[in-house]
Amino acid sequence: MTLLQFFKENPQAALAFSGGVDSAYLLYAARHLGADVQAYYVKSVFQPQFELEDARRLAKQLSVELRVLELDVLACQTIAENPCDRCYHCKKMIFSAIAQAASGDGYSLLLDGTNASDEEGDRPGMRALRELEVRSPLRECGLTKERIRSLSKEAGLFTWDKPAYACLATRIPTGEPITREKLLATEAAEAYLFSIGFTDFRVRRMGDAARLQFPAGQLAKVLSKREEILAVLKQYYKTVLLDLEVRE
Repeated sequence: MTLLQFFKENPQAALAFSGGVDSAYLLYAARHLGADVQAYYVKSVFQPQFELEDARRLAKQLSVELRVLELDVLACQTIAENPCDRCYHCKKMIFSAIAQAASGDGYSLLLDGTNASDEEGDRPGMRALRELEVRSPLRECGLTKERIRSLSKEAGLFTWDKPAYACLATRIPTGEPITREKLLATEAAEAYLFSIGFTDFRVRRMGDAARLQFPAGQLAKVLSKREEILAVLKQYYKTVLLDLEVRE
């Protein structure tokens, strides 16, 4: 199947839009192919502000209306307790909220940006999508992440080379309760590191410590800015550690 065939068969749908590479290309393709697709962005403490800004920027570039839904994910005790299947409960809550809003707007089919490179396996989030009958056109049409980046570049989408970015909750170890304060500390620390030129890194939490993970090619720069990084991050963490098992 191609995306053209998919949208001929499904000309009207709601899209869970994150502002990332995959959902951005899917929104572009749907619009380019003449489909009536309404984009929904769920704003919660699990998403940093720049993700919403990117989603709004992309929607504006495509002249598409973006509906932003506010959701208090930590109101769900199971999510806040951070069990190993947290992602299942979170995805179910998020996509249920989108489905409800979409139904009110007249859309019965819900899409997401899962692609053909995403391993399904026993991932909790995938289970939630199956239960809610969310369809993934990029995956169904065999489009891999590499291909989507290439097509996005051809289409002139600024998201084509955007690094993958998992939600802020993934920085907190499984089993450790998630709080708004911990998430805000993570967002502030990562926003600062982005602002001084670092990319594709993570600031993970270990108790009251920050464990920094960088690609090997950025370690020299990390050490050259050591004092500055410590001064800023110690506003949010008691200890700052550098993980030598670097991100590749």
